[in-house]
Amino acid sequence: MTDMKLEIAVLPVSDVDRAKNFYKALGWREDADFPGEGGFRVVQLTPPGSPASVIFGSRITDAAPGSAQGLHLVVTDIEAARAEIAAQGVAISEVFHDAGGVFHHAGTEGRVSGPDPDHTSYASFASFSDPDGNGWVLQEITTRLPGRVTDVTFSSAAELADALRQAAAAHGEHEKELGHEDADWPSWYAEYLVRHGRSGA
Repeated sequence: MTDMKLEIAVLPVSDVDRAKNFYKALGWREDADFPGEGGFRVVQLTPPGSPASVIFGSRITDAAPGSAQGLHLVVTDIEAARAEIAAQGVAISEVFHDAGGVFHHAGTEGRVSGPDPDHTSYASFASFSDPDGNGWVLQEITTRLPGRVTDVTFSSAAELADALRQAAAAHGEHEKELGHEDADWPSWYAEYLVRHGRSGA
């Protein structure tokens, strides 16, 4: 099938400059601020490390300001990410996990205080809203489900080398379990890096 990568989420806001200042204070990169005729305006910002962006502005959506809910920001350390947002003076919930353990319920239903006891990937959350009430959820993901990682990037040659060393050590254990050399080691390395590498953009 043709690749279809999520690119943009449109946020309905009542005050464009207020929204822009809010998201920039969170460290989001300003990609564009284009004015048009008759008060038309398009602002695009991108969260740190995200391949997808948000757009808001004037005359770009008929949705009521604050009606966007359940927007998720994936982080590898939920408590550190929460602290960074709180440090900007943003009201943000305490870290929580869901009583059912699958996904969080709507609103505050089923919330259990604190991160998932086992820090299971996908299972710990924190929530906050922008000045209009558009709702965001931080979700801690440390290991992706099989087939969910499509991009793995490394910030330096040293980081890649370290990942390869870890893969080599793990592959050695894999070969011990097999009892013989793994002729298809490139595929094994690739799968290991996808599962354990630094994902994002």
